[in-house]
Amino acid sequence: MKSRYKAVIYDCDGVMLDTLESNYIFYNRVMNYLGRPELDRNDLKARSVLHAYSFNNVMDYFFEGDECHAEAIEFAKTIHYRDLSPFMNVEEGLIETLDLLKGHVSLAVCTNRAISMEMIIEDFGLSGYFSCVMTASKVTNPKPHPEPLLKVLDHYGIEPGEALFVGDSAVDMEAAAGAGVPFVAYKSLLPGQVRIQHHAEILNHL
Repeated sequence: MKSRYKAVIYDCDGVMLDTLESNYIFYNRVMNYLGRPELDRNDLKARSVLHAYSFNNVMDYFFEGDECHAEAIEFAKTIHYRDLSPFMNVEEGLIETLDLLKGHVSLAVCTNRAISMEMIIEDFGLSGYFSCVMTASKVTNPKPHPEPLLKVLDHYGIEPGEALFVGDSAVDMEAAAGAGVPFVAYKSLLPGQVRIQHHAEILNHL
C-alpha cells in the first residue's frame, strides 16, 4: 500500500473507543459524591466538554469558582479506570484497519486522556500498533492547543502535511488546524473536513 502520508494519528475517545457512557459514569460519581444532581444528558455543550477535553479542563468547566473544586478533583482521582472499562467498547473496524496500516505508515495516539491510555492499549488488544502515544500528561497544553500534535510530529521528524489526524470533535479539529495537520472527522458532521463513518474508509484518503 502506497501512502502520501508517513503517519496516521488517532484520538482515543469517540474514535478508537466508544467511551461516552464511561465518561458520564465517571463524572456522575463525582456529582453523587458531592450531593449534586447528575449530568443532564440533553446538555450538548456539557456532553462535548466531558467527551473531548482534558480532565483538568472538564473539572474547571463544572467546578471553576466552586468551593468544592479541590474536593471534586481529589475524589475523582480515586476513581479507577478499570471500574469504567466495562462501559467502553472498541470502535468497529479499528483493529482491522490498524492491521492494514501497520508497516506502511507510523501509527500514533494523541489524546486528552492522562494516565489511563497505556492501560486502554493493553486491555483492548491494541498493543504493538502505536509507536507514539501522546497524552495530556506529557504536554503543558492539551488539545485544542496544537502542542500534542506538534510533539507527535517531532517524535517522527516529519512535517505537518505528512500526517493525518483522525478525530471526532471541534477540539481535535482546532488542534489539527493549529498544528497544520490534515484532519479527518470520524462519525462527525464537522464542517469542511474529510469525513469517514467507518475506520476502513481512511484507506481512501491515504
